[in-house]
Amino acid sequence: MTPALRRKLEALRERREELERLLADPAVAADPARFRSLSREFARLQPLADALAAETRARADLEAALALREDPELRALADDEIAAASARLQHLERELLAQLVPKDARDDGGLYLEVRAGTGGDEAAIFAGDLFRMYSRYAEARGWRVEVESANPGEHGGYKEIIARIEGEGAYARLKYEAGTHRVQRVPATESQGRIHTSAATVAVIALEPGEIDISLDPGDLKIDTFRSSGAGGQHVNKTESAIRITHLPTGLVVESQTERSQHANRDKALKRLKAMLVEAEQEKRAAATAADRKLQVGSGDRSQRIRTYNFPQGRITDHRVEGLTLYDLPGILDGDLDPLIDRLQQEQQAEALARLAREA
Repeated sequence: MTPALRRKLEALRERREELERLLADPAVAADPARFRSLSREFARLQPLADALAAETRARADLEAALALREDPELRALADDEIAAASARLQHLERELLAQLVPKDARDDGGLYLEVRAGTGGDEAAIFAGDLFRMYSRYAEARGWRVEVESANPGEHGGYKEIIARIEGEGAYARLKYEAGTHRVQRVPATESQGRIHTSAATVAVIALEPGEIDISLDPGDLKIDTFRSSGAGGQHVNKTESAIRITHLPTGLVVESQTERSQHANRDKALKRLKAMLVEAEQEKRAAATAADRKLQVGSGDRSQRIRTYNFPQGRITDHRVEGLTLYDLPGILDGDLDPLIDRLQQEQQAEALARLAREA
């Protein structure tokens, strides 16, 4: 590790100690918003403090083993201890370098997941349904909560569009890598001659947490319409105009909510999603200005970027953002086993970030 990177680690340790003092200050405790913000920052720095403490212990163990090696009778035991301590130090150095990678304040929270059929007609809608099922299975396995906010079914299955809210610890950190265009190559069930078709669906991932961006909505910028809900809900949905459509006039963004029985509840949900979309747009703008050289634009929400191909004849799934990232477990992945893909994407992003830190140090 370079001296410059070591200084960055020491600065973060000092910041954690400062936060510990601040959190013990009665004046800070009396301000709930500040106390909550500082508590979150303190919690994010705790793994770094633990790793630095473990590194100190490992260095002490190494020094003790080196001293023990001077005794001929204990040399073999000392060599084992030296090897173990050295391996532990290498592992801790990698862990500490990972702690230097800037954390996205939104990572711990949930997200809005938007899946839309692209080119390919009915087959694209069916594929969009397959993708949503994949994400739902993944969320279920991790104990996250999935709530469908709106859905427009396809004529022959799947969805033309489906929007869901996924809540759970670290949900955004994992699923932000899914934003972009997903392409499928397979023989559709409606194809009589067995020809392989190529279709696509787009995925947008929008964080629930605003992170460091604060956006306020001006009521004068909003056009709010009410209409009768459609879909499940019994007679109630046919008799009252409880559904809400909000148009943000400056940007043209439109959000709808009709899953709740009351107009007030639908309005509240629509406003939350609109604000999240505006934050995401601002986040994309900032990311584009500062990260144009990155080859792995994860979580950018860029739906025009083809990120992945699902090839059914070969049972192959290829992620185009990482060279050599091809897996041959298509059924398992579509059944929700996304970790092999996401883990590799996280490793690639971390490697990019560490390379930038080294250049800047």
